[in-house]
Amino acid sequence: MTRAEMRKAAQKKGKGGPGRGAAAGSAAAAAGPGKKRFIDYPRFGKTGVRRWLPSWRQWLSGVLVVFGCFVGLVFYLYQTTEVPKLNELVKDQNTIYYWADNTEMTRKGQTNRQIVELKDISPHLQHAVIAAENKTFETDSGIDPKGMLRAVYNMAKGGETQGASTITQQYVKNAYLSQEQTLSRKVREFFITLKINQDKEKSEILTGYLNTSWFGRGANGAQAAAQAYYGVDAKDLDICQSAMLAGLLKGATYYDPTNPDNKERAQGRWNWILEQMVDTKAITPEERAKCTTFPAPLPQKPSSNMNGEVSYLVDTANKYVLATDKTITQQMIDRGGLKIYTTFEKDKVDALKKAVDDVKSENLDPAKRPNNDTNIQFGSASIRPGDGAIIALYGGDGVENGHFDNNADATGVQVGSTFKPFVLATAMQVGVQTAKDDKGKPKRINSDSRYLADDMSEIRKPDGSLVIGDDGKPYRQKNEDSGKRGYVSLRQAMQYSYNVPFVQLNQDVGGQNVADIAVQMGVKKDSLADPKTATFPLGTSTISPIRMATAYGTLAASGKEAEPYSVTKVEVSGVERPGFGKKELKVALEPAVADNVTDSLVNVAVNGTGKKTKELGRPVAGKTGTTDQNKSAWWVGYTPQLVTSVAMWREDPSKHERQSLNGTGGKESIHGGDIPTDVFTRYMKAALANEKKMDFPTPQPVGTAVDSSGAPSTATPTTAAPTTETPSAPPQTQSQAPQPPVQPQQPTTPTCVPGVDCPGDQPTQTATKNPPHPSNTCLPFVGCPTTPAPGDSTPPGGGSGGNGGNGSGGTGGGKPTGGGKPTPSSTGGLQGGPGGGQ
Repeated sequence: MTRAEMRKAAQKKGKGGPGRGAAAGSAAAAAGPGKKRFIDYPRFGKTGVRRWLPSWRQWLSGVLVVFGCFVGLVFYLYQTTEVPKLNELVKDQNTIYYWADNTEMTRKGQTNRQIVELKDISPHLQHAVIAAENKTFETDSGIDPKGMLRAVYNMAKGGETQGASTITQQYVKNAYLSQEQTLSRKVREFFITLKINQDKEKSEILTGYLNTSWFGRGANGAQAAAQAYYGVDAKDLDICQSAMLAGLLKGATYYDPTNPDNKERAQGRWNWILEQMVDTKAITPEERAKCTTFPAPLPQKPSSNMNGEVSYLVDTANKYVLATDKTITQQMIDRGGLKIYTTFEKDKVDALKKAVDDVKSENLDPAKRPNNDTNIQFGSASIRPGDGAIIALYGGDGVENGHFDNNADATGVQVGSTFKPFVLATAMQVGVQTAKDDKGKPKRINSDSRYLADDMSEIRKPDGSLVIGDDGKPYRQKNEDSGKRGYVSLRQAMQYSYNVPFVQLNQDVGGQNVADIAVQMGVKKDSLADPKTATFPLGTSTISPIRMATAYGTLAASGKEAEPYSVTKVEVSGVERPGFGKKELKVALEPAVADNVTDSLVNVAVNGTGKKTKELGRPVAGKTGTTDQNKSAWWVGYTPQLVTSVAMWREDPSKHERQSLNGTGGKESIHGGDIPTDVFTRYMKAALANEKKMDFPTPQPVGTAVDSSGAPSTATPTTAAPTTETPSAPPQTQSQAPQPPVQPQQPTTPTCVPGVDCPGDQPTQTATKNPPHPSNTCLPFVGCPTTPAPGDSTPPGGGSGGNGGNGSGGTGGGKPTGGGKPTPSSTGGLQGGPGGGQ
């Protein structure tokens, strides 16, 4: 008897009397261990924990049973899995793109396929593919267990899936299954691969693989790829060409050397594959040595249904699809079978293209000025603020004209002074470190705050110490002209795009804070320049037109950032995929901050460097931008309903190098207020023709007027003259920059709405002269202006430096004055109103 049984017997004995308990105990003892059970669990005769622990025999039996069940399941699945007919995906299909109104835009599909026999495919390509994709192809079972488990694990944890590891598996996926990465498809792939490997010769599998693989450029199969990249038949490919094509199988999107961003990556893989071919003895080291020059492919031949702006629209939509749904690949898109519904509005796209084409025809004459009017590029994006829908793009002259890069998504063009609103927004939202509020935090300021605008002014850190240039001398910032403007309001500094106030303001608020606000407003972090450089606020960052429109759209939407999107719906084989369309809005700025920045940018459009937008006949806000050496010119503007960015630059397409716009269109220099603003105005007239005129929100008060240290308290700025009495200054060079206009007597009745469209404050006569000596006008340890040391000169140009970083300022370059040497990435003042930069 067990202890428990003995206790129960004892209890019964106590309850039933002496005679009954004794009888029960004797009976239990005589019964012995009892009849054995089929499964002795819990274990008989054991006590405590041991009673519940299986014996080694039970463990072994359990393992054998589970293993037997697994083997049986595998055998059952193997027997019941049928090899399907060749996939319908091998046949020609189309991916169809639709306009915003659901009418068809274009279609793209796998129409470039030619099935050939293995004997008609170069042995070099066969060996290169085996060396690159599956060295053990000739001897393996067609399955890579580690690769399968790795793929299943990635799918289970929600990560990105990996492709099949062996040639046989890839062939099965290409020819028999869908491209969808699911667990059930992986299981089917496993068993079909085993059967295919048993039923077919290796030569048959290799033939099928080379005829169904995607090589990019719409080429499916070796023959189509050989023609698309080298204009030869597959049987005529040499060793060098074969290694390049084999490299595309890992992902043509990333290894097609036609894209300059892929070239280094493609060459690295090409060299690696050649080494693998030597390792597998497919070629000799001597044959490998003959491949010294990378076999550059032929220029891509554009499809006729991708002419005009369509190719750029498709490119933008594809990038958005791939980024949103990681299970969709470029190979799937090129194979066909998808329906992609976009946000693009055909009439707006046509209107934007017409605006660019008209402005180009009226201003550019490559035959007359071949050294100045060639290689001119435009990039533009138009987005609905508060929504994020991209309704129009201008990406270039069209693939039919040899222009394959999407200029609307270009990320190598500096944005110039269109970056300054981010600095002002940061000062209003975060505050300046040179003054504290009643809680001891940086004091938030408004656009009435005054900052020194004198050309070649020294720049100070928040602690009052001088910013030092690369040469160890104090860094001095250059404006567009050499005038002495004294202390001006930030509103006026924005109006005339003075550089000095914003470089100093950037120091006061902190460059990293400015970078953070810009990202919150919609700028990509990786497109920003180093925020520690002194010239960071002058637009040395290279932000795409799409992202500049997004960030300004945040201002138009009173501080709500809408992530840009170009696709509303995607169907794969008739099934809609989730995750597309408008995203949830994010609060990037306080409404009062965004509306006050908008108010300053309305003033830019009415009275400053963006006066051409008056022709639109409705409220407009925006900012011009021009970069160092006149290598780019921008206008980013918006109404309450629509925001549009326009960038213009000159680039050598063979070298992808930026060139100066000086002399373009017969003008000494091109500025943001010229051609880019003209394009914007023409397009917006057409785009908003059927929409009512809307005013911007009346800005609520924000911050306080916090003058930069050294601002004389006696210098009370006067209100600028009405717009109708302020002549527009034509673009001029530094040497011809005009002085500020003499202010006429103020009219008794104002003709503008204060805080909405009144011109920025102009300093009084005393304020435009050299400021008083800092000994009695500035705040110690905050930032007193200094008098240049004897011998210092102030020639045109900017210096480099700023917090130990490389930065330079001053459009036009020149020698720095105690500020270090200029750098190629310098971005300085931009042409604008009197002495201003744009």
